[in-house]
Formats: sequence, structure tokens, C-alpha cells
Amino acid sequence: MTINDIFVLLPLIVIAATALVVMLAIAFYRSHMLSAILTFAGIAVSLASLAKSSTLLPRRVTLLFVFDHYAIFFSGLILIASLFVTVLSYGYLKMQERNREEFYILLLLSILGSMVLISSSHFASFFLGIETLSVSLYALIAYLCACERSIEAGIKYLILASVSTAFLLFGMALIYAELGTMEFSLIAAGISLAGVHNIFILTGTAMIITGVGFKLALAPFHMWTPDVYEGAPAPVTAFIATVSKGAVFALLLRYFTLMDTHLYESLFLIFALMAAASMFIGNLLALTQNNVKRVLAYSSISHMGYLLVAFLASKTYAVTAVTFYLTAYFITTIGAFGVVSVLYDGNREADDINDYTGLAWRRPLLGGVFTLMLLSLAGIPLTAGFIGKFYIMAAGVGSSLWLLVITLVINSAIGLFYYLRIIVALYKRSDEKNTAAVSGISWSSGIALTALSILLVWLGVYPAFFIDMIRIIISGTIT
Repeated sequence: MTINDIFVLLPLIVIAATALVVMLAIAFYRSHMLSAILTFAGIAVSLASLAKSSTLLPRRVTLLFVFDHYAIFFSGLILIASLFVTVLSYGYLKMQERNREEFYILLLLSILGSMVLISSSHFASFFLGIETLSVSLYALIAYLCACERSIEAGIKYLILASVSTAFLLFGMALIYAELGTMEFSLIAAGISLAGVHNIFILTGTAMIITGVGFKLALAPFHMWTPDVYEGAPAPVTAFIATVSKGAVFALLLRYFTLMDTHLYESLFLIFALMAAASMFIGNLLALTQNNVKRVLAYSSISHMGYLLVAFLASKTYAVTAVTFYLTAYFITTIGAFGVVSVLYDGNREADDINDYTGLAWRRPLLGGVFTLMLLSLAGIPLTAGFIGKFYIMAAGVGSSLWLLVITLVINSAIGLFYYLRIIVALYKRSDEKNTAAVSGISWSSGIALTALSILLVWLGVYPAFFIDMIRIIISGTIT
């Protein structure tokens, strides 16, 4: 390994080192503020170090990692999202009396696992990254150990994630047994020669899709999502919905783009069915929910279905559409769960729809932010969500995926109902006794929510600059 390889790996090294620093700091002096500041500083330094790494691209570091502009962009997206999650977590954990500092160690390790996933070019790094991410999430989901729902959510995720990991590992073993390699590029070349209908390759690929489908909460592997979203602390839910899923989807896009999904009808059909099922199941089940976190959970299932439409488009359209939509989805989801986070009073979260009745009148900032986020999730114009959904539809139309595009349009209309239901509650006058009490918002959380709202509107009104940047950075960099 050369010095340039170390510079390229610097963002990952900084995150790993920050986790050690926070752990040592806790050992000598327990301070919630200190742990949060060290975590925020470490993520910020890692983000800044991407500038140095970007000057040495593209670069393959051993057989395990490939660093190109694609990896750098998604690493930056994950680090920025993690900064917001850290700020929201600090305000949330201030309501806890003890065991606050260790949260940040787990958060940093999960960030590290996500960044490893994004840069993976080998099954070994793929597995190490996804397990580092998953093991950290087990503890983060169950972090509020005094809350039964949190413990239940953590156990459910632990059991189901272990099963999905078994599928994933066995699938990798079958492909390795047939092709004799674990490198993505060599696997793609081997599959083109052996054919996807080879029994080992077909079974192995199906098992990998099962494992990845669980991580992304794609139907029919979505059953864990509402319970985990409801039971996990709100900042952790935001992290799972954005950083965790974003990292896995970035890896999925890299791996299957190399294989060129369009060449294999059976593989294309599997993803198309998962996309349609995710859209319908997510939106239809969200209509029946009164718990806001469960509504957002089912909504996230449908959004992963929307992303699969862009994923199945031709490579020219897919990367740009997926990248922009993921960025918009990160902003809106963190913002939505950020509002849930700041309403936490130390005893219970404001997760029932009745808790939000009249919030826009009692707390105009929170009501306005939540309204913006919901409108973006619904794909209403002048928000980033609208531009993202437009690009997904354009990608589908450009690739003649007419049935999936029609399904997307129908489900977008269905989604309007449950988003508008929450918005109506926000602006409805009612007796405050039936609503959640809203304490003062910390300045850090207020700044974070304001910044997310500005980004949301900016990308919705003036997306051209960001789209051009995506095309320059991403185009032709998947290797």
C-alpha cells in the first residue's frame, strides 16, 4: 500500500479514529456535549478529507476497494447526512439522564460500515461493511433500554438481519464456488460467459437479492420496517431510512450496473416485480396507519420502489436519477424525523397523528418544516422531491418502462392522501390537551431543520446546478 492509497482511505481512517477518540474520552471524562462535539468534528474532518482523496481518483486500493468520483460523492452525501443526524441526536439524548455518550461510538461505527459499503469492489469488503453497519444498528435501535418498544424493535431487527445475512453469505459462497472470484468486475465478466441461468449463479444471485432486499426494506422483505421505525429512537430511525439504505443502494447500483441487468430477463423481472410490489404495499398500508413513524416507515418502502424504477432504467439515466432522488430523499426524511426528534419529551415520542394537531399554530417553525418535508415526500412542485420524482419518471420513460411508470404515477396519487392527512392535522385548531407538549427547541436542532428546509426548496427551485454537478462527478465513474 502506497502513501497515496492511505490518502484515499483517509475519510474512512478519520471516522475509525474518531470512534476510538470518543471511546477514550468517555473512559476518562463522561460528558454528553464533549462526545457530541468530538463526533461532529470527526465527521466534519472526514468530509473535508474527501477533497484530498478526490485529487487521486480513480484508484483501486487492494482488491477490496475502488475509489472513484461515484464513491466520493456518496461518501460525502452520507457524511453530510450524518452531521445532521448527530445534531438531532444531541438534542434528543439531552432528555436522557444516563448512557448518552456511547451512542456516538455506535453512530460512528455505523457510518464507517456505510462508507466501506460504498467503496466495495469485492464480496469480502461488501460483507465486512454491511456487518459493521448492521451490528451497530442492533444496539442503536435498542438504545433506549428502558423502553419496551425499543428493545422489541432491536430484537426483531437482530433476528431478521441475521437471517438476511445468512442468505447474503450463502449467495456469495455459491457464486464464488462457480466463478472462483469475489471481485465485482470479474464476477460480471464470469456471469456474461456462464450465463445467469447457471444453477449456482441463479441461486446465489437470488440469495444476494434477498439479503439486499431486507436491508432496503423492499417487498416482500419489508415486514420489519414499521416495527423497527416505531420502536427505534427518532434520530436512529432517520439514520436507518437514509444513510443505511443509501449506502446499500449505492452498492446495489454499482454491482448490478457492472452486470448490466437489462441483458438478463429473469433478473430484470425480479427487480420490476419488487419495485411494483414495494410501491403498492408501502402506499396502501400507509393509508391505514395513525402512527406517524409507521406512516413514514411504509412511505419509505414505496420510495425504495420508486428508486428501483430508476435503477432499472438504462445506465445513462439511472445513475443521475438515483443520485438526485437519494439526495432529495435524504433531506426530506432527516427533516421529517428531525421534527419527531425535537418533540420528544424524555418519556414518549410524538408519534400519534393526534400529537401533531395544531402544531403549525403552536410552533410555526416545526409546522412549516414538517409541511415542507411531507410535500416533498409527496412530490409536490417547488420541492426537491418533485424534481427527484420527475427524473425517475423521465428515466423510466426514456427506457420505455411504461408499466412501472404508470405504477409510479398511480402510487404517487395514493401517497398524497396520507401525507395530506398529516398536513391537515398540523393546521387544524384543537384543544391542546390532546396534543403533544412542545418544549423549547435547542438552537442546534433549529439550525439543522432550517438548513434542511433551505436545501429542500433550493433543490426544488434551482436544481440545474446540482444536476450538472451530478453528471460531471458520476457519469462514467462506476468501474
